[in-house]
Amino acid sequence: MSGYSVPWEGDDNPLLINDPRYSPAGVLAPKARGDMAFIMHSLSWLSASGTAAIVCYPGIMYRSGTEKKIRKYLIENNFIDCVIQLPANLFLNVPGAVNILLLRKNKIDNSILFVDASGQFVKETKNNRLSEENITAIVEAVSKKEDKEHFAYLASFDEIKKNDFKLSVSIYVEPEDTREIIDIKKLNLEIAEIVRREEVLRAEIDKIIAEIEGGHEND
Repeated sequence: MSGYSVPWEGDDNPLLINDPRYSPAGVLAPKARGDMAFIMHSLSWLSASGTAAIVCYPGIMYRSGTEKKIRKYLIENNFIDCVIQLPANLFLNVPGAVNILLLRKNKIDNSILFVDASGQFVKETKNNRLSEENITAIVEAVSKKEDKEHFAYLASFDEIKKNDFKLSVSIYVEPEDTREIIDIKKLNLEIAEIVRREEVLRAEIDKIIAEIEGGHEND
């Protein structure tokens, strides 16, 4: 399901704040961005053991205001099971990355799993796609609910509270540093060798110039 930043009535409709789908959070989602309204609507229709996966705009995971208040409600009432960050360019007309929010009503623990699947894709022309291998890796991470370096992290309620109820995957999963590791000692030796060669070359050039000048003096 997706409620990807679609505008909605919001507080333009005074009846919505008492709507049983939205009233538990005490606030309404912003009119310009109905993601949280869609999430609350989906939650209201889940059975006691129900699960929902919702494609969301990443901004709802960290923005303040009413979106933060709804996030806080969902976290404190233990409805969020997992947040998955998907690669960019998976969907037409959506160039950026998207998140999948996994809601679950029968959670036992109050931890939330964060999965950084932004690197799990196969390049195809303008868009990326998820291969079977990519999908398997994501599903296994969600099923196991175990920490995996640079890929998955199971955060406690206290950690999430400490992070001001923000749910951005980048806060909890440290990205892998793919920069080339530079051997400073080796680099210094290479620079010293370059300097030595330049000095030798400069000496040879000076010798050639001196001989040319000496030849002109004898003319």
